[in-house]
Amino acid sequence: MANDPHDLSQWTSRALPPMTPLEGRTCRVERLDPDRHSEALTEVFISAPDETWAYLPYGPFADASAFQTWLTGVAQKSDPLFQVIIDATDRPVGLASLMRIDPANGVIEVGHIHLGPSLKQTPAATEAIFLLMCRVFDELGYRRLEWKCNAHNEASRNAALRFGFTYEGTFRQAVIVKGRNRDTAWFSLLDQEWPAAKQNFLTWLDPKNFDASGRQKSSLGS
Repeated sequence: MANDPHDLSQWTSRALPPMTPLEGRTCRVERLDPDRHSEALTEVFISAPDETWAYLPYGPFADASAFQTWLTGVAQKSDPLFQVIIDATDRPVGLASLMRIDPANGVIEVGHIHLGPSLKQTPAATEAIFLLMCRVFDELGYRRLEWKCNAHNEASRNAALRFGFTYEGTFRQAVIVKGRNRDTAWFSLLDQEWPAAKQNFLTWLDPKNFDASGRQKSSLGS
C-alpha cells in the first residue's frame, strides 16, 4: 500500500548519541566530565534544599564527597548518558541525560533532569532540553522521544506538555523509589510531530520574544 505509515521496511538502525557538545544561544550542553564539572556541580547541588531531590531515585547526598562519588560513577555510563548544562558564564548549573537508548527502534528518553536554582525558569533551561531534542530528531533521526516522571511531579508533567509532548497514560505502581510507591506518567513526541514543536521552540527562544527585563512576551506553545 502506497504511503503506508506502518511500513518501515526501509528503516535502518540509528547511531548512538555522540559525545560532541551542543551549542545554543543561552547555554551549552556537553557530556558530564567529573574532572571539569564536579566542583561547580557540587556547589550547585549540595547547597540546594533537600526537596529538590524528591523525585529522583538518588540523593540527597550526605556531603560533597558522597555526591562526587556518585557523579564519577554515572559519568562512566553510556546509558544513561549524563549531560551537563553550562550557562552563558561558562558555569555548570544543571544535569540531564539521554537514556533507555534504543537505536534499533529509534526510541530514546530524556530524563534525570535536575536544574540548579539559577537555571530554573530561565530561557537556558528550555533551550538545554531543546538542544537535546534537536540531537535526537535532527541529528540522529530517531522516531520517538520519551519523557517519564513521577505522576505526582506536577512541574515535570507541565514541562512535558509545554515542550510539545503528548500524555500517553500512567503506569500505576510502576516502581518503588526511596521506599515509596511511584506511579509513572508517560509522555512522547514523535518524529512527525517534531517540526511543529521545533518551530514553537524557535519562536519562543527568539530574543524578540523577551522584553528588556527578560520576561517572555508569549509562552511556549501558546
